[in-house]
Amino acid sequence: MVEDSEKVDRVFHALSNGTRRGMVRQLSRGECTVGDLARPADMSFAAASKHVKVLERAGMVNRPLKGRQHICSLRPDPLRDASEWLGFYEKFWSDNLERLAAAVETDYAREQEGR
Repeated sequence: MVEDSEKVDRVFHALSNGTRRGMVRQLSRGECTVGDLARPADMSFAAASKHVKVLERAGMVNRPLKGRQHICSLRPDPLRDASEWLGFYEKFWSDNLERLAAAVETDYAREQEGR
């Protein structure tokens, strides 16, 4: 399981905003300029740049300067770390819910026998 909780916190913070999730979705199809990312959300370059900075701090986006343009690309590792974190707790809760269901079924069967 992922141990660096600050990294995972930054990823979940970045994904907590619908605009940034849209940017991640857009970047999953390939590189984009900040202007390309701003267009679907009908926002200014400055506003889009602030969202991209949050994604950068989470390690989810690279934004090198090519000429006069910032070209953004998605980095998969932070999303994989968040997915592993979620997977751990998904298994934890699935296992616990299965045990609970089995206990309830056993109790119910005992009640039915006692009638």
